[in-house]
Amino acid sequence: MSDSLPPERLQKLLARAGLGSRREIETWIAAGEITVNGEVATLGTRATADDRIARQGRLLSLARRVARPTQTLAYFKPEGEVSTRSDPEGRPSVYANLPRGRWVGVGRLDINTSGLLLFTSDGELAHKLMHPSSGIEREYAVRVRGEVSEAQIARLREGVELEDGHAGFDEVIDAGGSGGSNHWFHVVIREGRKREVRRLWEAVGLAVSRLIRVRYGPIQLGRSLRAGRWRMLEEQELRDLYQAAGLEAPQAKPARRARTPRRR
Repeated sequence: MSDSLPPERLQKLLARAGLGSRREIETWIAAGEITVNGEVATLGTRATADDRIARQGRLLSLARRVARPTQTLAYFKPEGEVSTRSDPEGRPSVYANLPRGRWVGVGRLDINTSGLLLFTSDGELAHKLMHPSSGIEREYAVRVRGEVSEAQIARLREGVELEDGHAGFDEVIDAGGSGGSNHWFHVVIREGRKREVRRLWEAVGLAVSRLIRVRYGPIQLGRSLRAGRWRMLEEQELRDLYQAAGLEAPQAKPARRARTPRRR
């Protein structure tokens, strides 16, 4: 058999094969799009890569996918790119600059935010890294307009009420700068709510003029990676990332050098 492991939850198997994040695959299953050996699957269905699994009638070649070494890369998203595969407004997508493959994005950054994005062929890893229960840290460099008081910093650390619930920063570190419109801070947060970093600063009466994600879990953006380029994670980085996600790290392919994006 091509997969010596016992049957596992279908959504976990398909995510491990890089077909999407576990949450995305669960929507396919709930919609009745997946069959296993000719029967419509449910969220409780278990399977192996040797079962005949199809989506919307199209057979999925899982045995080869799960045997293929997984890859994970770091991408330096510039401002002006969207984190989705396509955009109705025709704005450039981060996926246009990635190497060929079925990449699952680990979270998103809004169009006005730059910095570190992780992409992996392991949908289970992506799911674990994004799930709130994992408590994975995200660190951002933030340039704030206006004078920032100690009282405002204290409120951000203690937490404030946003429209979708209580939120706050684990850390707020003064990173220097000059003047009231050019001061930088580093902040750490463990959630991935939409525009959460910007909304927290706005909640204490301050506006963010620039926002850069510099770390996701143990992975640093670093100074060598230029905007619009990617690099495969080193073997130690992969081990650290899987450990942070509570998963066993698979054997990694040799790291590849950062590449210049393809011309659009």
